[in-house]
Amino acid sequence: MKQQEVIKLSNDELKEQLIENKKKFNELKMAHAVSPLENPIQIKAVRKSIARIMTELTKRDSQ
Repeated sequence: MKQQEVIKLSNDELKEQLIENKKKFNELKMAHAVSPLENPIQIKAVRKSIARIMTELTKRDSQ
């Protein structure tokens, strides 16, 4: 998810996306620990999405 997309979402949508991405991140980590993923770069992409969402939520809370 790109930063432009994150900015357009409401706070509730961001919180939903954060929960979904955290679940996906944990699933990918577990799957990768058991057997190597075909595309391990997915883990990095999900982690960055989580960071973008958390940054936007923090920015909105401080305003």
